Amino acid sequence: MLWLLIFFLAPFFIVLKISLSDMATSIPPYTPQLDTKLGLLSSIPAYFKALDFENFIWLIEDNLYWKSYLSSLKVATISTLFVLLIGYPMAYALARAPTRWRGVLVLLIILPFWTSFLIRIYSWIGILKTEGFLNYFLMWIGIIDTPLEILNTNIAVYIGIVYSYLPFMILPLYAALEKMDDSLIEAALDLGSTRVTAFWQVTFPLSMPGVIAGCFLVFIPAMGEFVIPDILGGSETLMIGKTLWSEFFNNRDWPVAAAVAVVLLLLLVIPIVLFQRQQEKEHEVVA
Repeated sequence: MLWLLIFFLAPFFIVLKISLSDMATSIPPYTPQLDTKLGLLSSIPAYFKALDFENFIWLIEDNLYWKSYLSSLKVATISTLFVLLIGYPMAYALARAPTRWRGVLVLLIILPFWTSFLIRIYSWIGILKTEGFLNYFLMWIGIIDTPLEILNTNIAVYIGIVYSYLPFMILPLYAALEKMDDSLIEAALDLGSTRVTAFWQVTFPLSMPGVIAGCFLVFIPAMGEFVIPDILGGSETLMIGKTLWSEFFNNRDWPVAAAVAVVLLLLLVIPIVLFQRQQEKEHEVVA
């Protein structure tokens, strides 16, 4: 609770306070600010009276913001689905690999984290650009005749997110699959199930905690991603992370940017909390 108070609730309330303020040409660029010269007790009532919800109303009235939220939701959902489809077979292969090789294979999964995230994203420019390695390779093997326009599109954003967050899906899935009892699969096969049926009726349900954890670890940061859309997506890519950065640093409208951040946080946290409570109730019923 102390950890959450210091590193979550305190920053959240600071951002919430800024979101209820008004833009101003000052440092910091918003008002009101608590004036201790007038005395703390006498200035607090006027301070809170000056706060309002105009910035949140502005988010509803301006199409840019809710379109950014919807676009980010779409990109994060599709990216999470692709990461799951790619990551699950890899995690399954890791869990079924010989024990002596598992440590090495896990090391290979996390090895890209030893390189700067920014450098890894910039490297995709050289791969995806018109004269890049991918187009050169596809033309060399005869699949295409002219270079594909991949960079500065949503496809490049999907590729960047899937590549960057794939380990966050593989590791929780591997942890769930690796501790699964293999005798359950043998029992299902002895009772007449095929391997495919045994997978869907035994392996996949038992791996659901890893699936849920991996999806959360990918979806939440992808929803607010800024670096990948800005570098690989170009100016046409609309995501809430880019909109938030633009409000803070280009427009210097801290109150509106703070309101955008508060809404984004609530959109992510509230469903997760409700889901966790539902899971707890289901466990209590089973127990």
